[in-house]
Amino acid sequence: MNTTTTKKYGDRIYRAITLIFALSILVILLIMTAEMVSESLPSLRKFGWGFVTGSDWDAVQGSFASLPYLYGSVVSSILAILLATPLSVGTALFITELAPHRVGAVTASLVELLAAIPSVIYGLWGILVMTPWLQSTVEPFLIKRLGFLPFFKGAPYGVSMLAAVFILMIMIVPIITSITKEVLMAVPSSQKEAAIALGATRWEMIRMSVLPYGRSGILGAVILGLGRAIGETMAVTMVIGNTPQISLSLLSPAYTMPSVIANEFAEATTKLHSAALMEIGLILLVVTLFINFLARMLLWSVTRKWKGDVA
Repeated sequence: MNTTTTKKYGDRIYRAITLIFALSILVILLIMTAEMVSESLPSLRKFGWGFVTGSDWDAVQGSFASLPYLYGSVVSSILAILLATPLSVGTALFITELAPHRVGAVTASLVELLAAIPSVIYGLWGILVMTPWLQSTVEPFLIKRLGFLPFFKGAPYGVSMLAAVFILMIMIVPIITSITKEVLMAVPSSQKEAAIALGATRWEMIRMSVLPYGRSGILGAVILGLGRAIGETMAVTMVIGNTPQISLSLLSPAYTMPSVIANEFAEATTKLHSAALMEIGLILLVVTLFINFLARMLLWSVTRKWKGDVA
C-alpha cells in the first residue's frame, strides 16, 4: 500500500469519525425528545392544548396547565436580555477599544470570573442581598414615581419578576461580554486605522468600522445569553417568588418552567403530576429551540443584509 492510498483511507476514517460525532448530538436530542414525549403522554391525552392555554395548576385536584410558567420564563428572559445586551456590548467596547491595556485585561479577567460562579451563589446573593434592597429602595421608588403604569403597580414584595430579571441579567452579562470581546478583538486593525486616517473620531470609528464588522458575532453572543437565561433554574427559583400567576406588574411574584420542575418533581406522587411536569420540560425544550431558530434566522438576515451593503 503506497503513501497516497494510506492518506486516502486516513481521510475517509477521519471523515467518518467526525460524522459520527456530529450525528451523535442529533441522536441524543432525538432520544431526549422522544423520551419526554413518551413520559408526557398521560398529560397530553388528558389536557391537549388546554395545557398550554390554561392557567390552573392544582396537584390535589389533578388539574394542570402551564401558561403562567411559560409567561414567567419568556418575559423574564426577554427583559433580562434587553437589559444585558447594551451593558455587555458597552463593557466589551471599553475592554477592547477604550481602556488602557492593563485596565482592560483586569476588567476582562473579572468578567470571565463572574461567568464561572455557580448559579446557586447568585441565587443566595439575590435572596439575601438583592431582594431586601429591591424591597426597601427600588420598588418603593418605582411605585411612587411610576405606579400609574401597570408594570409597577402593587406592593414591594422583594421576591418578584423584577428580581428574577435582575439576577438573570447579572448572570448573562459575563457570557455576552466575553464572547463580544473576542468578536471585537477579531476586527482587523487596518479597518480601524483606515477610519481614523479618514478623519473619524474614536466613536465614529467604533460605530462605522467595529460594530458593523462584529454584528453577526454579537448577535451570536446574545443568542447564547438568551439560551442561558431561559433555562436558568436555581437562582431564579430563589428570587422570583414561585407564584403561578400572570401579571403585567414586574413587582408581582411569578413562576418559571425550570422552577416548577425543580420544586415539584421530587414531590410528584401521581403519574399525571409527573407527566404534567415532563410536558412542561417538553414545552421548555420546544420554546428554547424555537427562540434559537428565530435568533439564527435574524442572524442570517442581518449578515446577508450586511454582506449586501458591503458588496
